[in-house]
Amino acid sequence: MRLSKRPAFVYALVMLGAGVTSTLSAQSDSSRTLVITNVHLIDGTGAEAQRDVHVVVSGSRITHIGRDTVPVTGAVDTINGGGRWLLPGLIDAHTHISTRAGMQRALNSGVTTVRSASTSHYQDVGLRELVRAGVLAGPEMLAAGVFVTPNLGETASADPRLAELARGVLSPEQLAAVVRINLDRGADVIKTRATERAGLEEQDPRKQVYDEAQLRAVVNAAAERGVKVQVHAHGDEGAYAAVDAGAHSIEHGTYLSDSTLVLMKLKGTYLVPTYATVVDLTEPGGEYDTPLLALRGRHMLPRLRETVRMAYSLGVPVVTGGDTEYGPESVTRIAHEVAYFVDLGFTPMDAIRSATAIAAACLGIANRTGTVQVGFEADLILVERNPLDDITALQDVLVVISNGTVALRRIPFGLAR
Repeated sequence: MRLSKRPAFVYALVMLGAGVTSTLSAQSDSSRTLVITNVHLIDGTGAEAQRDVHVVVSGSRITHIGRDTVPVTGAVDTINGGGRWLLPGLIDAHTHISTRAGMQRALNSGVTTVRSASTSHYQDVGLRELVRAGVLAGPEMLAAGVFVTPNLGETASADPRLAELARGVLSPEQLAAVVRINLDRGADVIKTRATERAGLEEQDPRKQVYDEAQLRAVVNAAAERGVKVQVHAHGDEGAYAAVDAGAHSIEHGTYLSDSTLVLMKLKGTYLVPTYATVVDLTEPGGEYDTPLLALRGRHMLPRLRETVRMAYSLGVPVVTGGDTEYGPESVTRIAHEVAYFVDLGFTPMDAIRSATAIAAACLGIANRTGTVQVGFEADLILVERNPLDDITALQDVLVVISNGTVALRRIPFGLAR
């Protein structure tokens, strides 16, 4: 139920400053304060929702959460939430964004942090730096650089040092070389593969391409610089080898056996199933729209459904990932992934946490984002209805705040007077 009561202190704040603007400069000043009033808060920790609170953001950080008023000085912007629901910004732990337009589409969907799963020519590194420089509002990008894969293809032109590896990346020395080039170029995480792809008709997603020794060479080379490795794996044999080799996360995991999932639980390996993308395979339109891929998706989807349900029941940490470029043909969003998790048996709270707190832990940034806490980065979204009652509410984001910047504001809906 939306509350219409407006606390008296809101009027004083409105007198101090005009409404919030969506430009970067409006929130880049560390002396500027944003006050979000009259909201119900789901903070991402798993705690019960807090009703009728307001949140104060100073610069990029949350400085106050509660029902009580606090003194506010200096330049002030105010958003009256009107009894709507405030949550942490969503996290996409598996994306291939390579353009500014893709970044904007992700942000407009409520995603405030993304982890790249590789781009062809280090576009993710460049986009990360544009966000850090304040040229883009966000989302924050954790870059992976180029894919560590047996055949680099056109990616071999991304860095002069890759030319020597264009004929193949198979030996431990070759694998470590690609990892080090990525790290030299500023990668935050390394992406490699254990099996072939599902989205290419000529490949078999179950087929293993790197064995345990090769995958361990990637993991060890990344570990020299304190960096984790995410591993593309649909087939069980490849996935088991990746987990055994020390993979931080398994991406996709369609055909995982119970024994592989148990090993993941023991080792604390994350699962990023990108379930919505396999749904995309089965449906017309989107990024994967061929008859053969539709047939493939129809037999993959039931298996992935089993995998995700078993992972959840075993306590394997499951994280949201869209596996999309957020291009003009994309029909997949993290809010859809969260809704699918609920359909698969997750509680709404657990599904939300898979896109916030658990995802932040997977990315190694849970000490600063993924939950709404005083001192944390102001990565926030506002939605119309309680997602604990109707998880699809996440699909219609009204306000997006990324690192203190109001990047999207669609309220109020009434005409200006």
